[in-house]
Amino acid sequence: MTPRKRRLAFIALGLAAVSITIALVLNALNSNVMFFYSPSQIQAGEAPRQTSFRLGGLVETGSLRRGADGLDVHFVVTDGAYSIPVSYRGLLPDLFREGKGVVVAGHMHDGTAFTATEVLAKHDENYMPPEAAAALKQAHDAKGVNLK
Repeated sequence: MTPRKRRLAFIALGLAAVSITIALVLNALNSNVMFFYSPSQIQAGEAPRQTSFRLGGLVETGSLRRGADGLDVHFVVTDGAYSIPVSYRGLLPDLFREGKGVVVAGHMHDGTAFTATEVLAKHDENYMPPEAAAALKQAHDAKGVNLK
């Protein structure tokens, strides 16, 4: 094998290795991506039915119910236009309150209820995830309510 052919073979092997590495990294990142949806988007059928995703909005006032053991929790997440019932088994964050912003990760169960595997509460009075704030504003605009 001449030095030129050896060099071309080395370059081809290097490009193949880099291509395979990039493909594996992108596949791993794609399988770990979890998209955010509002109750209005879920109602419109935009959310996936078979995979996990995040649901965000406000915890509806008066909707929080706890099981006898304190670990089973049921509440409703709303964006002002639509509401989705959520069930969760575990400890809630200290900042979790009715009427406050929340993002829950999990999947739809039977197409009507959301089963959460993780509950994230907002940090303080002024914080809301940008996706949740945009979804709430869009839902209120659709109903004709003006949010500031």
